Amino acid sequence: MTPQNENAAENATKKSTAATIALAALAGAVSGIVFLGAAELAALLVARDASPVVAVGSFVVDVVPRWAKELAIQLFGSNDKLFLIATVGVAALVAAAVAGVLELRWRRVGVALFGAAGIAAVAAAVTRAGASPLAFVPPAVGAVAGAVVLTFAVSWLRRWRVADDEETRGVDRRRFLALTAAAAVGGVVAGVGARLGSAATSSIAAIRSALRLPAPASRVTVPAGAELDVPGISPLFTPNRDFYRVDTALTVPSVDPSTWRLTIDGMVEKKVELGFQDLLRMGLDEYAVTLTCVSNEVGGNLVGTARWLGVPVRDVLALARPRSGADMVLSRSVDGFTASTPLEALTAADRDAILAVGMNGEPLPLEHGFPVRMVVPGLYGYVSATKWLTELKVTTFAADQAYWTPRGYSAKAPIKLSSRIDTPRVDKALTAGRTKIAGVAWAQTVGIRRVEVQVDGGDWQEATLSAPVNRDTWVQWSLDWDATPGTHTLAVRATDLAGRLQEQKRTPIAPNGSTGWQQTLVRVS
Repeated sequence: MTPQNENAAENATKKSTAATIALAALAGAVSGIVFLGAAELAALLVARDASPVVAVGSFVVDVVPRWAKELAIQLFGSNDKLFLIATVGVAALVAAAVAGVLELRWRRVGVALFGAAGIAAVAAAVTRAGASPLAFVPPAVGAVAGAVVLTFAVSWLRRWRVADDEETRGVDRRRFLALTAAAAVGGVVAGVGARLGSAATSSIAAIRSALRLPAPASRVTVPAGAELDVPGISPLFTPNRDFYRVDTALTVPSVDPSTWRLTIDGMVEKKVELGFQDLLRMGLDEYAVTLTCVSNEVGGNLVGTARWLGVPVRDVLALARPRSGADMVLSRSVDGFTASTPLEALTAADRDAILAVGMNGEPLPLEHGFPVRMVVPGLYGYVSATKWLTELKVTTFAADQAYWTPRGYSAKAPIKLSSRIDTPRVDKALTAGRTKIAGVAWAQTVGIRRVEVQVDGGDWQEATLSAPVNRDTWVQWSLDWDATPGTHTLAVRATDLAGRLQEQKRTPIAPNGSTGWQQTLVRVS
């Protein structure tokens, strides 16, 4: 054989090897799709809370560093959970592709990796809060199905590669391609179909739609002038569809109000258990409260105001009679999340801390805690606003820690006095002339006295305030401005009714909320 022929043969061999490795990776990825699809189908049939992607994603949420959590919220907002689920799915397929290559090189190694992945997914599923007795089944079924497909696919690929005659090679090639195509389609159909089927057959959405809450004994009085007529300003009450959502639940828990129970225990004279109807019979009132997430940066949108329908927490705790020495209530969600709320904030007569069952004239949306959640004015959500509530444990800060405390956040977190510019926006050019600078400001449990605006570092100008609904809601503000062509810097600050000026210095979100005056650039043409 001539050197030229030897080079050609060597190149052909390299190309053949590279192609085989690529096909092995394809076989692994397809086996990963089968793993996920079969697991989702099994979850639909026996344990809807045991999806491997969701279980592993929830584990990631629990162990992820604080900075990563904050970055995800900053980049993706309420879509951070969708991003995490997609990332876990992609990572699983990449790992499966690697398993395919290893299976080709070393028999049973790739299958062993699928087994290890199945064990890890089982561990993540069965250790989730509220996991069902059959939570181990979906990841186990998925791992077995994926390993079987990988074994057959790589076996036919290996025989195809070493076959001596073209007829045998052709048969094995067709088997390999047919298996991978069928497996991929089957895995996708099973996974997507199971997800759609789970959503379609869920009865909780239908139960919520049919639920009729009793009329409240009292309603929120909205004074004249509570809402300014300024285009681009945040509405006084945030529609449910626009209300921010930040929590640790990758999938929205499904809680049937007919089986819902709230336990009040711990440092109490009497352990109490209430059902949903028990709570309703205590009598509902309407409250207007602004909620803020601790992850809300200066000028951020993780804040909103709603009309809440509920029962005072102090009335519920009074049934159990907290003992002397208690200073905290550890509230628990059905998904395992916990929040540490000062007992005083829940029992004080001048604080409207409630167990909410309604939001803006309808039962709580599923993603906002249906059937029951906590709403506590003046405290960041991570220490107060527990959704899908199931337990109130009267305790002490010395004895118990909530979910976010060991992760670097303060055990107590009063909401910071803040203000925000809604309009004009940095991404929208203005036309020169008379316009309005407007936005919102909040100081829950205290109230806003004054909002001031500064243009290009000049004198602070006092803005016009809307009439406050109460001390627990934000107010709107506006200032007339003669805008001139060019780029301008706008700044805003607020003063509360106690005379405290909003803190100017910028501080990060952790450990208990950001501070700083918002500044924004505006282009005028």
